[in-house]
Amino acid sequence: MSSSQYQRVIVPPMDEYNQRLVNYVHPGDWVNPKPVDCYDLVVIGAGTAGLVTAAGAAGIGVGLKVALIERHLMGGDCLNVGCVPSKCLIRSSRVVAEMRNAGAFGVKVPDNIEVDFPAVMERMRRLRAGISHHDSAKRFKDTYGIDIFLGNGRFTGDDTIEVNDTTLKFKKAVIATGARAVRPRVEGMEEAGYLTNETVFSLTERPNRLAVIGGGPIGCELAQSFRRLGCEVVLFHRGSHILNKEDADAADIVQKVFLKEGIRLVLGAKLNRVEKTEAGKTLHFNSCTGLEESVTVDEILIGAGRAPNVEGLNLELVGVEYDQRKGVKVNDYLETTNPKIYAAGDICMDWKFTHAADSAARIVIKNTLFSPFG
Repeated sequence: MSSSQYQRVIVPPMDEYNQRLVNYVHPGDWVNPKPVDCYDLVVIGAGTAGLVTAAGAAGIGVGLKVALIERHLMGGDCLNVGCVPSKCLIRSSRVVAEMRNAGAFGVKVPDNIEVDFPAVMERMRRLRAGISHHDSAKRFKDTYGIDIFLGNGRFTGDDTIEVNDTTLKFKKAVIATGARAVRPRVEGMEEAGYLTNETVFSLTERPNRLAVIGGGPIGCELAQSFRRLGCEVVLFHRGSHILNKEDADAADIVQKVFLKEGIRLVLGAKLNRVEKTEAGKTLHFNSCTGLEESVTVDEILIGAGRAPNVEGLNLELVGVEYDQRKGVKVNDYLETTNPKIYAAGDICMDWKFTHAADSAARIVIKNTLFSPFG
């Protein structure tokens, strides 16, 4: 056995719940195993696509050797910074909304409903930690017999991947490294500072004024949640209508609800620059009117799309074509331009959702392990 050489992970605030989370999905005392001579399948990335692929392949029951590599938190976005924490916030915010509307059902509640924001966030951390064992390194090792390697994985040859200082030889490999929030190129944004889905769930105090950049699913669900929890929210979207990739009738209903609940919508928005002042963070922008306006907030939350995690994998070395915006190029079988290497999930798909990653993983299992193409 060789000690794994990777950077230990901190998820702020490191209270008992986040410590429990880290202990399960990136344990500090984890020791990477000695690799077998050759793996039938090596998966890079332990988010939804990677976990389903690895578990499904290992569970076939014919003695297949499977390795799973993760550089950060097992469970990926869904457990740590996506589905689970966002739905916890949505549930708390829905309680507030239902209480405010209780009179319509003949239920009397106090006029001034108080939201304990630190308690809301603590509940989220508690629930997230409470289910994190399902995605834990120990569970996937003990239950499925998967070799778990914590560290950075990169291709070093046509059939080899290096994790820290250890080389894994493979017959087939799957890239499932996911995506991250797109950082907008707006003057002054980096200096002013901003939140993404990767950092917003670490908040312990509620920002009184919040600007949300992006009117897609991520931006919309968080904008409404924070508004219901007591923030003044302004939502910027470059399109003429929020949720413009969804059914128009449904998107229209959501937009009307947002306006009714007091969310300020800036449509056709073009952000020009951001300034950090004593009053807060001031965003200068043009809306659909064409006039330059400004608004000052306490925090800025970026929810304007996802960028694939293609860096650091040495994809050029093994002939895997990719695009910085669209990710790894795959065919209808999720095969990359290298026939030994496949991809699944946010790294290669337009629909960057957990259920889509799950479905893609099931396709990849068949196509990597059974020939021809399942």
